[in-house]
Amino acid sequence: MSDPTALLSSVAALQNRGAPAVGSNLDVTGAQKTGEDFEAFFLSQAFENMFSGVNADPMFGGGAGESIYRSMMVQEYSKVAARTHSTGIGDEVTREILRMQEGQQH
Repeated sequence: MSDPTALLSSVAALQNRGAPAVGSNLDVTGAQKTGEDFEAFFLSQAFENMFSGVNADPMFGGGAGESIYRSMMVQEYSKVAARTHSTGIGDEVTREILRMQEGQQH
């Protein structure tokens, strides 16, 4: 997040959801990125299973090309879904990381 206003609002949102208070040594940005990356990975696994039974449509090309690029499409779907925080998995991971960081400070 390059916008400091967005970062501050994200931190405030995490605090309002029960995350630990933000201290000087907590890596909030890194924790949020890790949480979002974990959510994207989790969703990509779910989407892979969801799309595994869908065959390529010959009307729109199909063939080997479509099967090769399907995994890339699933990864992008996962990243977009993770950015919206639709499942809340990333937020939970972020909170746990911040709690662990807070525990290491004491």
